[in-house]
Amino acid sequence: MDNLPLVCVLGPTGAGKTEAAIRVAEAVGGAVVNFDSRQIYRDLPIVTAQPVAEDFARCPHRLYGFAPVEQKFGAGDFARLLEAEIDAVRAQGLIPILTGGTGLYLRASLEGLAEIPEVPPAVRERVAKDCLELGPRKLHERLAGIDPDYAARIAPADRQRVTRALEVYLATGRPLSAWHADQATGATGATGATGATGATGAAGRARAREAIKAGFSPGLAELTPRLAARIRAMLAAGAAEEVARAFAAHPDPSAPGFSGIGCPELLAHERGEMSLEETSALWLKNTRAYAKRQMTWFKREKAVAWFAPGQAGELVGHVLRALDNFRKGNGKTP
Repeated sequence: MDNLPLVCVLGPTGAGKTEAAIRVAEAVGGAVVNFDSRQIYRDLPIVTAQPVAEDFARCPHRLYGFAPVEQKFGAGDFARLLEAEIDAVRAQGLIPILTGGTGLYLRASLEGLAEIPEVPPAVRERVAKDCLELGPRKLHERLAGIDPDYAARIAPADRQRVTRALEVYLATGRPLSAWHADQATGATGATGATGATGATGAAGRARAREAIKAGFSPGLAELTPRLAARIRAMLAAGAAEEVARAFAAHPDPSAPGFSGIGCPELLAHERGEMSLEETSALWLKNTRAYAKRQMTWFKREKAVAWFAPGQAGELVGHVLRALDNFRKGNGKTP
């Protein structure tokens, strides 16, 4: 299987990626490999929409629910995990089917990351102090004035990414979006720079990966009722109780695992700050905004075959034809 390309199933949250990726894996003899930054947390399977037991029984799955909520991952860290899992899947004679909603993690795996100089400890401490005193939303406002392009891609409550972007700017004098642009062109922003968002040297540059990319591209009007239905299903499955248990075991609201959409809203409800109805409405609003950012990111991916939600069968058929064309074309994707 080493000579075959990866398969990537893309799209915003709630569009149907999980089911489509499983169907692809069943059709081609593959394993589903996660590249979603929230589905890695083991104490939060419901609120992060991880596959359920029936899904895991249908095909092998990798990189789901393995990390404690306090563990922080940068894109470079996750790229190394993906590299290892891709190799392990192929060693088993299976095709890796990558799916998830964190576009930067996918790009880190397929293309590597721009090499960013290490951030000095004094800068990290300064940003951490500001975040503690002002909160991530105020820092997001500050970031929007420095790097509006990157700020528009991340949630104001995403403490990890907001602080990382500010750290990079203060340490290098360049916005993080400029470093990402370097990645797209293969350039570097500083001679001899090391340290790629948590990776260094060769580890920061993933091996070139050929990939068949397909995904779902719904309009927000079409996606919104799907998101609302999913939030209702999560609440019925015990999402509020799940977050309360996780917080009781790890009582730090700034922990990386609690920064994903759904957790801050449910923690506010747990503190008595909002009714469940208000929590659900805010959760939907924030999820919808996140989905919009995801769609903007994924639209920049090259050579993606896009489908409407509900067209999982058509997506699977496209992947099968693409793999067949690859085999017939002596190692060239169509």
